[in-house]
Order: sequence, then structure tokens, then C-alpha cells
Amino acid sequence: MRWRGRRQSRNVEDRRGQKFIRSKKGAGGGAMILLILAGLFFGEDVKNILSLFVGGGEERSSYQQQSAPANPRQDDEAAQFVSVILAETEDTWNAVFAQAGQRYQPPKLVLYEDQVQSACGYSSASSGPFYCPGDYKVYIDLSFLNELRKMGAPGDFAFAYVIAHEVGHHVQNLVGTADQVRGMQARSSKAQANALSVRMELQADCYAGVWINHTEKRSAILEAGDIQEGFDAAAAVGDDRLMRQAGRAPRRENFTHGSSEERMDWFQRGMKTGSLQACQTFN
Repeated sequence: MRWRGRRQSRNVEDRRGQKFIRSKKGAGGGAMILLILAGLFFGEDVKNILSLFVGGGEERSSYQQQSAPANPRQDDEAAQFVSVILAETEDTWNAVFAQAGQRYQPPKLVLYEDQVQSACGYSSASSGPFYCPGDYKVYIDLSFLNELRKMGAPGDFAFAYVIAHEVGHHVQNLVGTADQVRGMQARSSKAQANALSVRMELQADCYAGVWINHTEKRSAILEAGDIQEGFDAAAAVGDDRLMRQAGRAPRRENFTHGSSEERMDWFQRGMKTGSLQACQTFN
């Protein structure tokens, strides 16, 4: 990809080099007596109250800044790449929303290492990049680049596809799709909820395709082989492929993201049409 020298986003929050601490805090002895008495008078289960003091309590999270590394970070170029791609998503979705008479609110992108706390809860790097609708932020540990290579999806555009997919979830959040789907999932069986999740993920793949369609027309950012890298990335994270790699037989009712073929197909639809209307995975 021709990304060097392009504008970098100001919406990147770098939490790398910060130590994540999780701790539990209970209450003092006097407070314990008051809580137990309140439970006896108001019908609260005393066992629940005691759990605050025996192995329980309010869990709190915080970050501590570690000293800067002695040598320059080896992933600075990767961080710059992420910032440029995020800026390209901002420019594209600003234009797409403006054409519809709407205003685009860009997400923040958080770079972290190993583990992170978001409005969606605690997550580790092993869960991969994700978008949290509760705080309008995309979370990425740059070690996922190595995971993509191991999964057979090397190349800069493979990573750009992942970023664009997560931003696609942000678009779903802005237009109200995410809220509607969560409401339907709350009233559904597990299999039905999984099927709705698949449709959400495939639409985000399609939105990633819409993004590169518009971005390429505006910026001519692609080089030979980039599109294949995107297809390889979409195929690498298909549920059927991941289940086989884990030694499990693929079962459709357990899919949450879609098969490799579906993910490639919807990414291609968005890329060919550049139209949000082509991304109606729920119809």
C-alpha cells in the first residue's frame, strides 16, 4: 500500500508501555456491620453482603506508566501505519455520511499491549482487535500483525482490512444497527443470537469493502497484490477455518463471524459496489 507520507489521525490513543492493574476493594469493619444490619432489615441476602469481604468486593482497574524502553520501539512503523489507515477511514466515511446529509463521528483507536480495560470490560490481546460500542473505540494490540502472518494473511493491506472491519462496526453503531441487533439477540435463542452476530460481522466486512472502494478512488492507495491480501485476511478469520485449525468440526449454529467464503464474498461486494445498500446482510 502507498501509505507513507499521508496524513495520520489525531484519534489514536497510545496505551502501550502502561501496566494494567486489577484489584479488589472491600469495606471496613464498621461498614460491614451497617451493611449486614441493612440486609437483615431490608431483606438483602446476607451471603451476598458477606461476599464483599470474603474474596469479593468491587473490582477496580487502573494503569501505571512504565519507564520508557531503552531502545526505540520496533513497532513504531506499525503504529504509524495504523494511524494513516484510521485517517483514511475518517476521510472516506466523512464523505459517505455527508452525501447522505449526515455527520460522521470518528472513533478513537487505542493501541495497547497484552491486556486492556474498555467500557465493554476487560480484554486480553488473545481476543484480537475489537470495537467497543460503549466508548466508541477500536482496540488493537499490534502483536496481531504476527498472528495474521501465522494465519496465512501477511501484508499491510491484510491489516488495513482488519482496521476497516472494526471501523465498520463503528458505522453500525452510529446508524443504530448495533442497538437493534443487541435488542433482537436479547430475545433470541443462542443459535439465533449467533446467526445475528454473523450478519453483523459480514456487514462490517462489506463496509470494509465500501471503504477501500471510495478510498482508492480518492487516494490511489493500493498496489499490486493488495486486494488478494485482503481476501486472504477475510478467509483467515472465517469461523469454519478457525474451527478446523482448533481441531473442531465446523458447525453452523456455532458460527459468530461467518465462513471464510462468506467473509470474502461480502468484502468483495462492498469493494465492487462502494454502496452501503449492497451491504444489507439482514435481508
